[in-house]
Amino acid sequence: MIRGQGIGAWALAASLAAGLAGAQETPDGPVGQAPQEAEPERPEVAAIADVGGVLTRDGALVVEPSIQLSNSQVNRFTFLGVEILETFLIGVLEAEDVDRDVISPALEFRYGVTDRFELGLEVPWVYREERRVARIPNVDTGEGSAPITQELDGDGLGDVSVSAHWQINRGDRDGPFWVANLRYKSTTGEGPFDIDYDDAAIEQELATGSGFEAVEPSITVLGTSDPLVLYANLGYLFNLEDDVNRTLGSGDQARRIGRVDPGDAVRTSFGLSVALNPNSSLSFGYKHDFIRETVTEINGTDFRSETLDVGALLIGYSHSLGPRLGAGVSLEIGATADAPDISVTFRLPYTFGP
Repeated sequence: MIRGQGIGAWALAASLAAGLAGAQETPDGPVGQAPQEAEPERPEVAAIADVGGVLTRDGALVVEPSIQLSNSQVNRFTFLGVEILETFLIGVLEAEDVDRDVISPALEFRYGVTDRFELGLEVPWVYREERRVARIPNVDTGEGSAPITQELDGDGLGDVSVSAHWQINRGDRDGPFWVANLRYKSTTGEGPFDIDYDDAAIEQELATGSGFEAVEPSITVLGTSDPLVLYANLGYLFNLEDDVNRTLGSGDQARRIGRVDPGDAVRTSFGLSVALNPNSSLSFGYKHDFIRETVTEINGTDFRSETLDVGALLIGYSHSLGPRLGAGVSLEIGATADAPDISVTFRLPYTFGP
């Protein structure tokens, strides 16, 4: 039973052992009677969430509380001016150190409409904290000016999302399983243009949501090679443009924000999971998001951002604590400059019903 990828958060790990062990048991029935063809055993991939996993069985409800902790540290040395020669600069040099922390508990619900179709709902809460320290060196003396420190935070409801996952094929022992996924992300969180700004158009708090609706279709493929589960996922994130229609700052610092078209993203991930024993599994993977440029209308002029590459290494572990309760932890290590340095997610799914 396989669950596919959604927006945002990654996660996948395998509890394949139960399926493989069950497939090796002696079939019940009278001796000499031809066994009836059974539904192929489907690999259970559950430790790295939202990349591929276990579809909830028919009539069952899974309630999964989780908490994600992430940290990013950015050190930049920026030159604003004109470069006359390679070693001779005219302008302003700025050194900036940014430390970002995010804590995001969430509650996810998954319901099995049939054995091959699942609906999901995720409700996150977000707390963000950011500390920026900037220093402008004196070009004449080589000494730095007094550092400028800004500390911001923000907390509240994040962007609620709903999802649907459908296992396309019946699958067999020699072929992979294919799962089609569709996820919609709302704007229930406070977006970057909903927060407070001062007269100089500088933000005074941090957003808890993206501020834009998004739709993400994706396809997940899983194959087994005892005792491994191999997976891959490919999706496209459509961020829907919107007319912000808000003025930030005042006087000479006023910035009128018109239409904003957030960059779409091509998302891919792949990896493997291995059963350690009948109750535990370990998974390894990699994910990469290629984010296209964002177009923002400011004072009637369109400004385009740079494209981004966000890649991360994934490690997950899952353990069965009983027939209905499981536990999992996943680690994400940034592999590109635009990715968070590290992110850890703890999950505790519980199954109600059959």
